[in-house]
Amino acid sequence: MNTILISRQFSKTPFGRYVSDGPHSAERFRRECLAPAFKEVNEPVVVDFDGISLAIGSSFLEEAFGGLIRKEGIPKDKVKKYLIIKSELPFYKQQIARFIDRAEPEKVR
Repeated sequence: MNTILISRQFSKTPFGRYVSDGPHSAERFRRECLAPAFKEVNEPVVVDFDGISLAIGSSFLEEAFGGLIRKEGIPKDKVKKYLIIKSELPFYKQQIARFIDRAEPEKVR
């Protein structure tokens, strides 16, 4: 099992959708933490929200988790099968599930 403790391995204050929004953006989190965890092995990936200083915005959640399907090309079924959200706030799990359900791979140009 692969566990990503956001507050220790990434930032206590993750914010923004794109790298241009700041150093703790969802795009960077997805590329550096989430995508490698899903691409390397076929085992559960626990994303732990414990220790986050501020609430994480929906744009961050959509870019990080929906972006696994849209930008990284990871199959939706694989993300649904292996992703485990650990949070005291049900909002994160609900939002992330919704963003994953709505995500579609981007067409390569």
